[in-house]
Amino acid sequence: MPKLKTNRGAAKRFKKTGTGKIARSRSNKQHILTKKASKRKRRLRKSALVHPSDEGRIRQMVPTL
Repeated sequence: MPKLKTNRGAAKRFKKTGTGKIARSRSNKQHILTKKASKRKRRLRKSALVHPSDEGRIRQMVPTL
């Protein structure tokens, strides 16, 4: 059986939480920030959890998660 290859792009975007769930960063925080409210930008700093229906696909791309 060949080794499993990790999708490097996915490996950089996701990390495992202490309970085993997958965390992701929020989108819309890279540019065009002047028109976004401070409250919105502050919320975008925090990470979010990946939806359970998408977890399987991500675990396939990143077997170490």
